[in-house]
Amino acid sequence: MVVPAKTTRARLGYTTAIHKELTSLPPPKEPIVVAVYKFRDQTGQYKTTATGGMSWSTAVSQGATTMLLKALEDSKWFMTLEREGLSNLLNERRIIRQTREQYLGEGGEQLPTLPPLLYAGITLEGGIISYETNTITGGYGAKYFGLGGSAQFRRDEVTIYLRAVSTKNGRILKTVHTTKSILSRMVDVGFYRYVRINRLLEIESGFSHNEPVNMCVMEAIEKAIYSLIIEGILDNLWELQNPDDVKSPLVQHYLKEKEEAKGFVQFDEEGNLIPIPDGYTAVGVVKRRLGFGLNGGEQYYLGDYNDPRFRPTGALLVRYGMNPWFSFVLSGGIGKLADKENFEALIVHADLKAVVTLLPMKRLTPYFFMGASMLNFWPEDEEGNEIERERTRGNYWGWKPAVVGGVGLEYFISGNWSTTLSMDHYFTFTDALDGIVRGSWDDHLFGVRLGFNYYLNR
Repeated sequence: MVVPAKTTRARLGYTTAIHKELTSLPPPKEPIVVAVYKFRDQTGQYKTTATGGMSWSTAVSQGATTMLLKALEDSKWFMTLEREGLSNLLNERRIIRQTREQYLGEGGEQLPTLPPLLYAGITLEGGIISYETNTITGGYGAKYFGLGGSAQFRRDEVTIYLRAVSTKNGRILKTVHTTKSILSRMVDVGFYRYVRINRLLEIESGFSHNEPVNMCVMEAIEKAIYSLIIEGILDNLWELQNPDDVKSPLVQHYLKEKEEAKGFVQFDEEGNLIPIPDGYTAVGVVKRRLGFGLNGGEQYYLGDYNDPRFRPTGALLVRYGMNPWFSFVLSGGIGKLADKENFEALIVHADLKAVVTLLPMKRLTPYFFMGASMLNFWPEDEEGNEIERERTRGNYWGWKPAVVGGVGLEYFISGNWSTTLSMDHYFTFTDALDGIVRGSWDDHLFGVRLGFNYYLNR
């Protein structure tokens, strides 16, 4: 990580992720004359401090009107009129009129009067109506023998509403709204160890990254204008220079995005929308219906030997969802266990687990599971010979019961495919996994797995 130790020169303004789409829209038949009096912060929220209190600074920018005017200008669809500083403009025009009335031109003629101000056919109203903090928080970390690290994240959300109003009769022509997430991340690592008696070594490092709230507000505003332009085209409020541009990729992409937000993302071969059946989510995934998957990773044995090793494992699974939050998984797998020198075992398992999904309507969701398992194992000594049963004090080979539990993350790549990253722990009821029975504790298994799932449409 490079520490920023020097100041930087001023640079050109930030370009948002939606800016290119906004400026690439098909051109209008003629620019729309609009006026914006005030696009206000309507959240009423103040910025929180690191200690959990409140400061007198507002949570979001008070310059949203300026952002909106800049986005309108960049879109090339609107001719914007000055209204926020209207009193200043009128004062200046009054000064000009008075000056022209009192003084004559170079030839002694009366100076011409000022032309009238332009008036707008449409005014834009609305504002920042919501700023939600800590909509999602979380993190992960690990420490071992004084060395460790952690990562934390937090997500906030800002919501924009924008409406177009006809100045002719006051009718609201169209209202759109957009939401932008604001992500904050922090990563730190540290080392803490006594290197000698009364000599403590401690090393810490880390960094944090916070998305600028102003830039997120700007992106939400640009997205709102982008939506307003396309909605106006579809409702014949304004016209394209080339009517065939309504079939352009940007417009079609917007239509698909809009239907996704409504919960309709399935399209037939002709491009017609198909309603999502029960069990689908807003991202078009059959998250809690019938699905199939496989996973693989490494597992670690904890038992009577003190030098265990990670060994590969894999499994196939079938999943059936009762509802978007709760499902059952039937799986079967095979893997290995090993100590550095004393034994290596082949182990198979069959599991029935109940899975609880915490955020079923999101593409990325955490989940946890618990269930019952049956294990069968065949330990061998360092020479590859099967360990004699007498060494296990009656714990014969065969199917043994166990309890399995764990946590994971699932990310939906597309409408039917997802990938998972999970950690599991098998609580066994036998001490013979390693071919030896010693002490009063049963053997345990820990695993880390990466998986892929496919969910059927029906």
